[in-house]
Amino acid sequence: MGVQTALRKLDPELFRIIQQLARAEQLLVATDYDGTIAPIVDSPAHAYPKEESVQAMRALAELDNTTSAVISGRSLRDLAAMSRLPREVHLVGSHGGETDTDFEESLSRSEQHALSTLRHGLASVQAAMPALNIEPKPSGAAIHLRGLEGAQRRQAEEAVARLEALSGVRSVRGKEVVDLTVVDSTKGDALNKLRRRLDQPTVLYIGDDASDEPAFASLGEDDLGLKVTEVAAENRHGENGNGVETAARFLLSGPDEVALVLSSVVALRRAWLFGKEAVPIERYTLLSNGTTTALVDPTAQISWLPHPLPHSDSLFSEILGSDDAGYFSVVPAREPNALPISQRYRDATHILETRWQQVSVTDYLAPVADGDPAGSAVLVRALKGEGEALIRFAPRPDYGAYPVRLKLTDRGVRVRGVAESVELVAPDVQFKVIQDGESETAIARVKLKEDAPVVLALILGGAENTAAAVLEDEAAVRTSVKEESREWVEALSLPTKARDRVGRSALTLRGLCHAPTGGILAAATTSLPEGIGGVRNWDYRYTWLRDGALTASALVDLGSAAEARGFLQWLDAIIAQAAEQGMTVEELRPLYAVDGSQLVTEAVLEHLPGYAGSRPVRVGNAAEHQVQLDVFGPVADLIVSLARFDGTLSDSHWKLLEDLVQAVANRWHQADHGIWEARRAPKHNVYTKVMCWQTVDRALKAAEEFGRPAGADWEQLREDIKNDVCSKGFNSKVGAFTVAYGEDDLDAACLFVGLSGMLPADDERFRATVDAVERSLREGPTVFRYRYDDGLPGLEGGFHICTSWLIESLQMVGRTADARNLFNRMEALIGPTGMLPEEYDPVAERHLGNTPQAYSHIGHIKAAIALSE
Repeated sequence: MGVQTALRKLDPELFRIIQQLARAEQLLVATDYDGTIAPIVDSPAHAYPKEESVQAMRALAELDNTTSAVISGRSLRDLAAMSRLPREVHLVGSHGGETDTDFEESLSRSEQHALSTLRHGLASVQAAMPALNIEPKPSGAAIHLRGLEGAQRRQAEEAVARLEALSGVRSVRGKEVVDLTVVDSTKGDALNKLRRRLDQPTVLYIGDDASDEPAFASLGEDDLGLKVTEVAAENRHGENGNGVETAARFLLSGPDEVALVLSSVVALRRAWLFGKEAVPIERYTLLSNGTTTALVDPTAQISWLPHPLPHSDSLFSEILGSDDAGYFSVVPAREPNALPISQRYRDATHILETRWQQVSVTDYLAPVADGDPAGSAVLVRALKGEGEALIRFAPRPDYGAYPVRLKLTDRGVRVRGVAESVELVAPDVQFKVIQDGESETAIARVKLKEDAPVVLALILGGAENTAAAVLEDEAAVRTSVKEESREWVEALSLPTKARDRVGRSALTLRGLCHAPTGGILAAATTSLPEGIGGVRNWDYRYTWLRDGALTASALVDLGSAAEARGFLQWLDAIIAQAAEQGMTVEELRPLYAVDGSQLVTEAVLEHLPGYAGSRPVRVGNAAEHQVQLDVFGPVADLIVSLARFDGTLSDSHWKLLEDLVQAVANRWHQADHGIWEARRAPKHNVYTKVMCWQTVDRALKAAEEFGRPAGADWEQLREDIKNDVCSKGFNSKVGAFTVAYGEDDLDAACLFVGLSGMLPADDERFRATVDAVERSLREGPTVFRYRYDDGLPGLEGGFHICTSWLIESLQMVGRTADARNLFNRMEALIGPTGMLPEEYDPVAERHLGNTPQAYSHIGHIKAAIALSE
């Protein structure tokens, strides 16, 4: 039971309020017991709570600034025994009258006299009606009327009336139960006492009968009351709007729905508490030289640097939740906690400058010099200013999995005991090594000059020639990096819409391209969460055939074809390797490492807490074993785009197109896991079928445009796939194409029935799908992939690439103003240095997922091009 289920099943307005409530500075979640966290049963002694609710109340009690409580009509002793809740959960019995087990000693003399009289009367009633269920309590008793009929019911009601008339006795009537007590207290009183003790938290209160109404009535404007009652699912609002007399704002159908609400509050609350102190994901900035990638946080700390390959173990992994996982920081020595006044890329480069008032740091990855080992690298950090800088070098190879020892050398600091040499070279800096937990860290203070930068060169893998060039003339190396990058950007054909930002997106995509192999990363990181505190944490440091082709195609659209040629050469090598193993194109895996190797088995790094407490941290990706038949479509589209750019179609690329069409012919009718890699049984996904159609369509276009012989059955195959999609993929009940044949759920990827060219812009089915996606999957500036239960717990954000698909679709159907508005809103989410992670949570107003995400920058580019045409 998770947030995705709640999103589907709860009233949308209720879910929105719960999301807001979960972000309160102080939160109190209180519930009744019977009929709320436990079902109503014939025998109160058998009313055990739902395990999901117990777990949720326990989890809430363990969170910071969060309190959970149960306020029941039961005696406190009985409540504690039945609920099985830990001491951290506040228990209040007897409708607020009991807060400890020595309750009777606190009664006044008059209350004790009234209690004695009541108990005498109860004994008389029990003697006269032995079958009547009377539940003794410290302050009185509960008389259960459930199951009584006719004369027996009348006799019991008369007995209750006599007892209610006794001096000092008050009654509280619930569902088939009457509580008689000598204490003048209500659940509202108990709730107010808790609020005063907890410094007035925001309150969620859930109850089910008349005795809960005082608690509902005590709630303020920012609080939320939910009442359990038997009402129709479509009639869930309280406040007397549905014939239910209650002060609660919404109605729930029973303990199952209560458990759903409580588990959702836990997940959303945990996400808020863990995420609000974390560095926003879009504030991490990419460094890349086409071989190595690193991420820099807003304070110029190197927080991520895998090496020698993008999917290798990381030397610095602080981004995954712990300083113990490694970092490399430079800050002003006088004010080490001061925030920088600016951070920006220098011109159209991957050179990053972070400035404080008296200190600046310029970071980049130097181009690898001839003669240096393959995969080696040098991270350059140039410091200048008028103040003093404090340097902390805390390398932690293998994601910080084991203690690290450092050795001072005559030119800097070397990491001991590692397979690949790691050395920080800084001849003018005097380091000292300190014990830092179980590992060692090198620190130094250095006085800066504006006209003489202090250069730090982190040499990885023995890149001595590169390091020598940097140390001899860092300014010259930086200039060469700047000029090469500037020339590349100036050669692009950038759209008129968002020209500079599109240029940055293009540079980011280029930075995700691995020049030595031609592989293209889906993102630079692993396990940045799709939901804060959740388990949707994946390793994206690999080359997906789909993602790589889309990245290369976006760059071709802007006028850069080198990346496409490199990617297709990489793919040729993958296919050749597969052929040696007796595999054909149709049997390719959906993803590979950039060096063409198969992935390591997906594993969990148990020692890492994860970004904002989001665990598990994963390396490897089990999606490599999935069937994803859509991957052929983007590759075919790339081949045709590159051929049009070059003005010629190579024999090898035509052969690949033929193989792709054959793969489609053999497998298009099969079910698969689809673009979203759902970890569940394969389905006949509409997007996959459309991509199969696109494969054949692009091959036919290539044959026509470049004089190649199309297969005799290709046109019929294309038509068969289209007819299949239109007859089985369009859901007349929903009024749109849906995620898979025979299903009612929407999927933003279904927009490709039009974006691919399969259906024209004026096709009513496509236009209806655009409307449905906007209506059901868009939320503010973002568009969700889908809303259905994908088998994983937790909630994710909207996907930037889905937003871009909707922008393109709106433009395609003639809604240009709406497309521009959504594009502007998406652009407003871009990080200050131009980074776009995978997702955006419109409620928490927080980015989610790995970064920078190729999909997101592809979408940004494609949408800008569409709006510029």
